[in-house]
Amino acid sequence: MHDLLLDSKIRIYVFLPIVVITFLVGIVRHYVSILLLSTKTVEIQQIQDSQALIRSRFLRENGNFIPKQSFIARKNYFNNIENGYFKNQKRKPVVQNPITDPAVMTEMLKGNLTNMLPMLVIGGWINWTFSGFVTTKVPFPLTLRFKPMLQRGIELQSLDASWVSSASWYFLNVFGLRSIYSLVLGENNAADQTKIMQDQMSGAALSMPPDPKQAFKAEWEALELCEHNYALKDIEDKMIYRSPLISEGYYLKSSY
Repeated sequence: MHDLLLDSKIRIYVFLPIVVITFLVGIVRHYVSILLLSTKTVEIQQIQDSQALIRSRFLRENGNFIPKQSFIARKNYFNNIENGYFKNQKRKPVVQNPITDPAVMTEMLKGNLTNMLPMLVIGGWINWTFSGFVTTKVPFPLTLRFKPMLQRGIELQSLDASWVSSASWYFLNVFGLRSIYSLVLGENNAADQTKIMQDQMSGAALSMPPDPKQAFKAEWEALELCEHNYALKDIEDKMIYRSPLISEGYYLKSSY
């Protein structure tokens, strides 16, 4: 089977315009997101409770690397029956309904306007304008399972799976120009579509559960069952005797 030979004009009138259009749309989306950015207010008490839960979890996971007295002091700060943090703090359940919250609905609308809508509109226009073009070829062989992803808009069973259509080339640029955006706009930019999807999938670090009282109770029980087993017992002697200077016959002298 003979390999395809692409016309050089495809590089000028199809390949490069898709790259330039995708890059410029990302730049515009970045500055529009800055204009539509609204300040999110977070209560100090919410941040304090969230950080307390994180500190307690870190104490359970890494408490074996601190002395027992330090572990008991930190555990007593959270779990003391009389004045422990998880016992004294009385919080009311926060019932949040995103459907009835205007702020949440406004943020969702802004996200759709600045992210999903431009991608769908520009993608549809590119698919209609450059429909049926083969733009480039990946430099390594691929299986037939990659044909639906790399050859969107071209229905040719005999075409090698390494060839990329114009529509697929646009989506590859949408998710592949993050390094260029970071170089031009900085690390925290609104043009990186991959970062936007990651932020949407992962919850906020300072978010609290709907019922803080239940979260405090669960963390109190988990920390109460945690026992301290010092993992660095006699670590000084082990480090000294295993030192290469000691093995070679040298002695360490402490200087004060």
